[in-house]
Amino acid sequence: MTAKSLEETRNTALFAWYADQKRDLPWRGEADPYCILVSEVMLQQTQAARVVPFYERFITAFPAAGDLASAELQDVLDAWSGLGYNSRALRLREAARIVQRDGWPTTPETLEELPGVGPYTAAAIASFAFGAQVPAIDTNLRRVLSRWHGESLQGTALTVAAGTALGEPASDWNQAMMDLGATRCTPKTPQCGICPVQDWCAGPAAYVPPSAQGRFEGSSRQLRGAIVRALVRSPSRLEDIAQQTGFPVVEVEAALSDLSSEGLILAGSAGAYRIAD
Repeated sequence: MTAKSLEETRNTALFAWYADQKRDLPWRGEADPYCILVSEVMLQQTQAARVVPFYERFITAFPAAGDLASAELQDVLDAWSGLGYNSRALRLREAARIVQRDGWPTTPETLEELPGVGPYTAAAIASFAFGAQVPAIDTNLRRVLSRWHGESLQGTALTVAAGTALGEPASDWNQAMMDLGATRCTPKTPQCGICPVQDWCAGPAAYVPPSAQGRFEGSSRQLRGAIVRALVRSPSRLEDIAQQTGFPVVEVEAALSDLSSEGLILAGSAGAYRIAD
């Protein structure tokens, strides 16, 4: 079998499986680049099932880019609260303001110029919203392709492999590969016996799962989220924030400095911190 016919045969099996087994997610089938942008930003480092209620709440509060662009940051963070990585909400509002002013960029290269949009997110929006025939290369795609090829793919080798394997339309292929990685070709316990493309795969040994993320409990991520939630409720002084969050004052002070430098919070003249405008 030639390389071309192998890719075509494998993609036929992949598309058939996806048509029958694709996950029911509220952003699936969306053509609105705004809704796609929101979902993709939320999905960064977060499982789809956890994102669903946050996505629905956020889109209800801000149904279009113009609504988000004109929103107060406090309201944006309130709708985002609990999802984590609050700076992403700020970047998302910045992106919405650019889109509201200049219109939507439509290519991966121009989409990547939006705040908070990296190569993967840009390729995903370009393929889902604008029909670009490009692969959206993320950790899941790298894992699946590495197993198909029997070697750990990175850099140029990964880009070439993704471009060669890409099926048409790219929008369906990217979604199918995401679902395959999420439900069959998982990092630690791949379900090879029920994988729709197992006949064209070298096996799971080529991929080594990354080390587990550090504990959330007691982490700076937990503290930052707790501070933002406290300030969404009302402005507070350093000592009050430390009492509310249960973290030492020195750690709270460092986190406040970081959040301030990122543009999420402001320090008032009376020493009370608040959410930025």
